[in-house]
Amino acid sequence: MMKLRYCLLMLSIGILTVQFGFCQKIQWTEIQPGVWKAIVGTPEAYNLLSAAGAKPREQSLQQLGRTTFPLSENEIEVKLVDGKTYLRFPLDKKEQLYGFGLNFQTVHQRGRIMRLHVDHYGGSDNGRTHAPTPFYISSNGYGVFINSARYLDVYAGSAARKDSKNPPEAKDRNIDKSWTSRPYSDAVEILVPTEGVELYIFGGPKPIDAVRRFNLFNGGGVLPPRWGLGFTQRVQRLYNAQEVEEEVNLFEEKGYPLDFVGLEPGWQSKSYPCTFEWDKERFPKPEEFVQGLLKKGIRLNLWTNPYVSPAASIFQRIAPFTGSHTVWVGLVPDLNTAQARDILFSQLKKDQVDIGISGYKIDEVDGGDQYLWPDVATFPSGITGEQMRQTYGLLVQRYSTEMYRRSNTRTYGLVRGSNAGGVSFPYVIYNDYYKHEDFITALINSGFAGVLWTPEVRASKTGEEWLRRFQSNIFSPMAMINAWASGTKPWSFPEVEKQVKETALLRMRMMPYWYSEFAKYHFEGTPPFRAMNLEDGFSVNASKAVETIDLEKNPYVEAVNREVKDQYMAGENLLVAPLFTGQATRQVILPKGKWYDFYTGKYVGDGEVLTVTPGLDKIPVYVKDGGIVPLMPARLHAPKVGEKVPIEIRYYGEKPGSYKLYDDDGETFNYENGQYSFRDIKVAKGKDGKLEGTISPPEKGKPNTIEKVTFTFMTRP
Repeated sequence: MMKLRYCLLMLSIGILTVQFGFCQKIQWTEIQPGVWKAIVGTPEAYNLLSAAGAKPREQSLQQLGRTTFPLSENEIEVKLVDGKTYLRFPLDKKEQLYGFGLNFQTVHQRGRIMRLHVDHYGGSDNGRTHAPTPFYISSNGYGVFINSARYLDVYAGSAARKDSKNPPEAKDRNIDKSWTSRPYSDAVEILVPTEGVELYIFGGPKPIDAVRRFNLFNGGGVLPPRWGLGFTQRVQRLYNAQEVEEEVNLFEEKGYPLDFVGLEPGWQSKSYPCTFEWDKERFPKPEEFVQGLLKKGIRLNLWTNPYVSPAASIFQRIAPFTGSHTVWVGLVPDLNTAQARDILFSQLKKDQVDIGISGYKIDEVDGGDQYLWPDVATFPSGITGEQMRQTYGLLVQRYSTEMYRRSNTRTYGLVRGSNAGGVSFPYVIYNDYYKHEDFITALINSGFAGVLWTPEVRASKTGEEWLRRFQSNIFSPMAMINAWASGTKPWSFPEVEKQVKETALLRMRMMPYWYSEFAKYHFEGTPPFRAMNLEDGFSVNASKAVETIDLEKNPYVEAVNREVKDQYMAGENLLVAPLFTGQATRQVILPKGKWYDFYTGKYVGDGEVLTVTPGLDKIPVYVKDGGIVPLMPARLHAPKVGEKVPIEIRYYGEKPGSYKLYDDDGETFNYENGQYSFRDIKVAKGKDGKLEGTISPPEKGKPNTIEKVTFTFMTRP
């Protein structure tokens, strides 16, 4: 009776009660502008944010300003049952959901059931993926984040309660064509297998605002070194020093850009598990080798996984600070202990970073139940096997980044696993899956998951496939050929070599644009590569295409509006629409507003569906009206620290345009101490009706890498 009275009291003051289980009070507190936090039950001390060490960019969040709480507090339900936390968030009838991690085949997540679980991607969007970020975004303009390092069960508008305020209508499938196997559900329900959890809600008013707040709350997006946005080639796994040098020389002789080379497992004396030590036969003089390439403007990135071989010199010392189970008979360092971190990263620093290694590719921290540690594993820190699985990618990113930060040198690398809290880490996710179409869908979803993803190029059956993969790859966070197994080179298909070179050089020309867009990711939280659903004026209503229904193959499928998962926004002003092998023609859905061809400046449309046949040489790329794209001359390497380059500022359209061009030294963390600038670019018609462009002067005492500026007005009357 006392419990009933207490629950009724809570309800009378706007606090939720539950029909079954323990009545749980929810108190939302605005901890940053537009960011609310609630603690329910007794959350675990170890969570995604604590593992990542994420700290909000408070000044940037302040600049976004405040907004109203986006949900009805009384409709958010929490109950604690059997040591677990049940969460329920309301959904409107027409609301769509995005996010729930790095998905490869779907953008719309409403109606889906997932278990968010760090794993390699296995071909199905079921929640097991490289970054199962427990964050979702609503088309109504808000985001929800569950800060738990556990496997979470998600029912994203897929289950209807009998006591729902908006129950679905029962229909007779035999005679009613509107029957659906997935009746309308008015809630997102999430099961957290702990006795409490931290909850966060990110306000809008637009979906992109909720994404920005989430990214800024997690530290702001990564700002790579300039060279990280150049071109990278990963060589075959057993290459030796001489073979690497010969390949580097070939790039230069053939006029292909190259900023960093990736060495695969053969650089180590043993791998799977690893020694973290150079193989003396293939690389007899590592320091001389590394420094020789640096003098040519080439950096090295080393593959590794964190599992310690019995042959490693650190094996005995690190053994007391490792997990109960091994991976490939290698020890698993408990990176939540200072001792394991010190031993492992001291080895990397001494043997590699101190002689000039610029970064790492950290493999196998995502999954593979047959070889990774099981959930029954224990670790010296007391963190469970499940929690370690959900956060190990965060831990290796965090502490390797700190290693570089101590020497005031930025890095940029690759990793197989991540999660919420990892937004600011200088790593791009990759995997062993290789479907081109799904690579683009993953690139789109990366903007919802707080991670970066590369649609890397590895091998192809035809020159057409090679070129199509290459064309989309340069419009991504890392332009990379991963030839660890295939040995492919940019020129491996002579019939498209000319187009491949032009595409690679375009990547280099666009470096001022990419660098500025990543700066906005860091300072403003806007993902540099993101879904069309986050772009103003975009509507799928422009396309009436629906999925084909085949009741013989699947008697429970329903017709739904087609997801737009094959075009995306690249930076502030560009819309990219890749083509795939065998595809000569495709449709492109333009948001409202005038759009122009990136290559020619020609007007193409306004809020309509284009059917385009661009030919083999290019993929469709469009610029919004008033869009500005800063370029530099085509180069083989990124500019060095202090080096100045001329800038060409391209302007498209008719209406006045503005753009913020970012500048810093390109390699250190000095920007965190204010050593950076955003120079204002403006284009408008003068009194004579002709277009005029201006750029603000460089700031005194700040880095200035711009030699001179010219304007090119791409759109002619």
